Amino acid sequence: MSKLTHIDETGRAQMVDVSDKAVTSREATAEGFVRMDAATLALALSGDAKKGDVRAVAEIAGIMAAKKTADLIPLCHPLALSKVEVRVEPAEGGMSVTARVKTSGQTGVEMEALTAASVACLTVYDMLKAADKGMTIETVRLLTKSGGKSGDWARA
Repeated sequence: MSKLTHIDETGRAQMVDVSDKAVTSREATAEGFVRMDAATLALALSGDAKKGDVRAVAEIAGIMAAKKTADLIPLCHPLALSKVEVRVEPAEGGMSVTARVKTSGQTGVEMEALTAASVACLTVYDMLKAADKGMTIETVRLLTKSGGKSGDWARA
């Protein structure tokens, strides 16, 4: 009925059976952006935000989120992640988030990278919302993935 892997031939949701897939090295990178006023960005970078070091807390939150992806996304496989790296950096108009996740396994880590980037962005918002409720979270998206049967992919 469908070529979507999470839908069976009768249209019902299913967790994909990866038991016959080869274990390969897999990696994915995702990004997000939190747009904010210049004064809010300056506050974030000053270290004087009421809740603490915005960048450090958001990076740790992203790492923790990647490790909990299977608890949040119903049909994701729980994975033993070998590396999660989240970077929150100042950028023109706000803060840029990049998340990179690696494992050796039978399924990819795209959802873990996207979850890490999303939660890091949400954490930046949470840390700074007292100063700027008008912030927006934008462009959470997959940048690259490698490994597995479908091979490598990169955003143009």
